[in-house]
Amino acid sequence: MTFDMTKISESKRALRRRLASLPIKEKLAMLDALRERTLALRRARRAPPAELVARRKKSHDSGTQ
Repeated sequence: MTFDMTKISESKRALRRRLASLPIKEKLAMLDALRERTLALRRARRAPPAELVARRKKSHDSGTQ
C-alpha cells in the first residue's frame, strides 16, 4: 500500500476548510454527535461481555461459583 502525502495533505486542508465554513449550529450538532458516540463507547467498554454475564448468572443460579 502506498501513500501519496501530497494528496493526503490536500485532502486534510480541504476538509478543514469545509468544516471551518460550516455554520456554528452545524458544528455544535457535530460536537453533540461525537459526545454521544464517546459516551456510548465508554458505556460499552465498562459493560461486561454478554457471555460472561450469562456464565455468571448460570453459576449463581446453580449455587456454584
